[in-house]
Amino acid sequence: MELDLTRIRRAEERVERTLDPAVLVSEGDAYRVVTPVQLACDVRRDGHRFRLTGRVQGGLELTCSRCLEPFPWPVVMAFDHRYLPADEAEADSEVEVADDDLDTSYYRDDRIDLGELVREQFYLSLPMKPLCSEECRGLCPQCGTNLNTTTCACRTGWVDPRMAPLRDLQSH
Repeated sequence: MELDLTRIRRAEERVERTLDPAVLVSEGDAYRVVTPVQLACDVRRDGHRFRLTGRVQGGLELTCSRCLEPFPWPVVMAFDHRYLPADEAEADSEVEVADDDLDTSYYRDDRIDLGELVREQFYLSLPMKPLCSEECRGLCPQCGTNLNTTTCACRTGWVDPRMAPLRDLQSH
Protein backbone atom coordinates (compact mmCIF):
# COMPACT_ATOMS: atom_id res chain seq x y z
CA MET A 1 0.00 0.00 0.00
CA GLU A 2 1.57 3.23 -1.15
CA LEU A 3 0.80 6.90 -0.73
CA ASP A 4 0.97 8.72 -4.08
CA LEU A 5 2.58 12.06 -3.27
CA THR A 6 1.52 13.61 -6.59
CA ARG A 7 -2.05 13.62 -5.23
CA ILE A 8 -1.07 15.78 -2.25
CA ARG A 9 -1.94 19.21 -3.61
CA ARG A 10 -2.36 21.32 -0.47
CA ALA A 11 0.17 22.12 2.26
CA GLU A 12 -1.69 19.77 4.63
CA GLU A 13 -4.03 16.88 3.93
CA ARG A 14 -5.61 14.15 6.02
CA VAL A 15 -5.05 10.53 4.96
CA GLU A 16 -7.01 7.64 6.47
CA ARG A 17 -6.60 4.06 5.33
CA THR A 18 -7.63 0.63 6.49
CA LEU A 19 -4.96 -1.94 5.68
CA ASP A 20 -5.73 -5.61 5.24
CA PRO A 21 -3.60 -7.91 7.46
CA ALA A 22 -2.54 -9.92 4.39
CA VAL A 23 -0.83 -6.82 2.94
CA LEU A 24 1.36 -6.48 6.04
CA VAL A 25 2.80 -10.01 6.02
CA SER A 26 6.54 -10.22 5.64
CA GLU A 27 9.02 -13.05 6.03
CA GLY A 28 10.43 -13.56 9.51
CA ASP A 29 8.13 -11.20 11.42
CA ALA A 30 8.08 -11.58 15.20
CA TYR A 31 4.32 -11.05 15.11
CA ARG A 32 1.22 -11.84 13.10
CA VAL A 33 -1.31 -9.15 12.17
CA VAL A 34 -4.77 -10.45 13.11
CA THR A 35 -7.07 -7.43 12.64
CA PRO A 36 -7.44 -4.76 9.97
CA VAL A 37 -5.04 -1.89 10.68
CA GLN A 38 -6.29 1.68 10.91
CA LEU A 39 -3.83 4.32 9.71
CA ALA A 40 -4.74 7.98 10.14
CA CYS A 41 -2.25 10.78 9.56
CA ASP A 42 -1.82 14.37 8.52
CA VAL A 43 0.50 14.84 5.56
CA ARG A 44 2.31 18.17 5.53
CA ARG A 45 4.07 19.17 2.35
CA ASP A 46 7.03 21.54 2.12
CA GLY A 47 8.23 21.44 -1.48
CA HIS A 48 9.55 17.91 -1.98
CA ARG A 49 9.70 17.19 1.74
CA PHE A 50 6.82 15.57 3.58
CA ARG A 51 5.98 15.07 7.23
CA LEU A 52 3.50 12.39 8.31
CA THR A 53 2.03 12.74 11.79
CA GLY A 54 -0.62 10.36 13.01
CA ARG A 55 -1.28 6.97 14.53
CA VAL A 56 -1.51 3.30 13.73
CA GLN A 57 -4.02 1.05 15.44
CA GLY A 58 -4.38 -2.70 15.06
CA GLY A 59 -4.16 -6.09 16.68
CA LEU A 60 -1.16 -8.39 16.62
CA GLU A 61 -0.59 -11.92 17.81
CA LEU A 62 2.68 -12.58 19.61
CA THR A 63 4.20 -15.76 20.99
CA CYS A 64 4.87 -15.85 24.74
CA SER A 65 8.58 -16.26 25.42
CA ARG A 66 7.89 -18.49 28.45
CA CYS A 67 5.08 -20.85 27.43
CA LEU A 68 5.23 -20.45 23.62
CA GLU A 69 1.45 -19.89 23.41
CA PRO A 70 0.08 -17.17 21.11
CA PHE A 71 -1.61 -14.17 22.74
CA PRO A 72 -3.19 -10.93 21.48
CA TRP A 73 -1.21 -7.66 21.55
CA PRO A 74 -3.22 -4.50 20.81
CA VAL A 75 -1.23 -1.68 19.22
CA VAL A 76 -1.96 2.03 19.26
CA MET A 77 1.17 3.91 18.21
CA ALA A 78 1.61 7.58 17.42
CA PHE A 79 4.27 8.58 14.89
CA ASP A 80 5.88 11.71 13.51
CA HIS A 81 8.02 10.90 10.49
CA ARG A 82 9.77 13.00 7.85
CA TYR A 83 10.26 11.88 4.26
CA LEU A 84 12.83 13.35 1.91
CA PRO A 85 13.53 12.55 -1.74
CA ALA A 86 15.95 9.65 -2.17
CA ASP A 87 18.37 11.82 -4.16
CA GLU A 88 19.01 13.87 -0.99
CA ALA A 89 20.10 10.68 0.78
CA GLU A 90 22.55 9.87 -2.00
CA ALA A 91 24.03 13.38 -1.84
CA ASP A 92 24.46 13.13 1.97
CA SER A 93 25.89 9.58 2.06
CA GLU A 94 28.90 10.48 4.25
CA VAL A 95 27.09 12.61 6.86
CA GLU A 96 26.96 11.76 10.58
CA VAL A 97 23.48 10.74 11.74
CA ALA A 98 21.89 13.21 14.16
CA ASP A 99 19.05 12.45 16.57
CA ASP A 100 16.55 14.20 14.28
CA ASP A 101 17.56 11.89 11.43
CA LEU A 102 16.21 8.82 13.23
CA ASP A 103 12.69 9.88 12.26
CA THR A 104 13.65 10.54 8.66
CA SER A 105 13.10 8.21 5.71
CA TYR A 106 13.48 8.60 1.98
CA TYR A 107 11.02 8.07 -0.84
CA ARG A 108 11.40 7.33 -4.56
CA ASP A 109 9.13 7.90 -7.54
CA ASP A 110 6.80 10.20 -5.57
CA ARG A 111 5.56 7.29 -3.42
CA ILE A 112 5.75 6.46 0.29
CA ASP A 113 5.31 2.84 1.32
CA LEU A 114 2.66 2.99 4.07
CA GLY A 115 3.05 -0.73 4.71
CA GLU A 116 6.66 -0.19 5.70
CA LEU A 117 5.66 2.69 7.99
CA VAL A 118 3.08 0.45 9.72
CA ARG A 119 5.50 -2.48 10.08
CA GLU A 120 8.06 -0.13 11.64
CA GLN A 121 5.50 1.07 14.19
CA PHE A 122 4.57 -2.53 15.01
CA TYR A 123 8.21 -3.40 15.65
CA LEU A 124 8.59 -0.36 17.89
CA SER A 125 5.55 -1.47 19.93
CA LEU A 126 6.89 -4.98 20.61
CA PRO A 127 8.04 -5.75 24.14
CA MET A 128 11.60 -6.96 24.69
CA LYS A 129 10.27 -10.20 26.15
CA PRO A 130 6.68 -10.96 25.10
CA LEU A 131 4.69 -12.51 27.95
CA CYS A 132 1.08 -13.68 27.82
CA SER A 133 0.80 -12.55 31.47
CA GLU A 134 3.15 -11.52 34.27
CA GLU A 135 2.17 -14.71 36.11
CA CYS A 136 3.08 -17.02 33.22
CA ARG A 137 4.80 -20.10 34.62
CA GLY A 138 6.28 -21.23 31.30
CA LEU A 139 7.23 -24.74 30.29
CA CYS A 140 8.66 -27.53 32.42
CA PRO A 141 12.37 -27.76 31.53
CA GLN A 142 12.24 -31.56 31.84
CA CYS A 143 9.13 -32.66 29.94
CA GLY A 144 7.92 -29.47 28.20
CA THR A 145 4.47 -29.38 29.83
CA ASN A 146 2.80 -25.97 29.85
CA LEU A 147 2.76 -25.23 33.59
CA ASN A 148 -0.05 -22.69 33.16
CA THR A 149 -2.54 -25.41 32.21
CA THR A 150 -1.30 -28.59 33.94
CA THR A 151 1.26 -29.82 36.42
CA CYS A 152 3.87 -32.52 35.99
CA ALA A 153 5.73 -34.91 38.29
CA CYS A 154 9.21 -33.84 37.21
CA ARG A 155 11.82 -32.85 39.79
CA THR A 156 12.30 -29.15 39.43
CA GLY A 157 15.31 -28.80 41.70
CA TRP A 158 18.71 -28.64 40.10
CA VAL A 159 21.65 -30.31 41.77
CA ASP A 160 25.09 -29.02 41.00
CA PRO A 161 27.18 -32.09 40.05
CA ARG A 162 30.30 -30.43 41.46
CA MET A 163 28.78 -30.68 44.94
CA ALA A 164 28.29 -34.49 44.77
CA PRO A 165 31.51 -35.26 46.73
CA LEU A 166 30.39 -32.93 49.55
CA ARG A 167 26.95 -34.57 49.69
CA ASP A 168 28.63 -37.98 49.96
CA LEU A 169 30.71 -36.74 52.92
CA GLN A 170 27.64 -35.31 54.61
CA SER A 171 25.71 -38.59 54.33
CA HIS A 172 28.45 -40.56 56.14
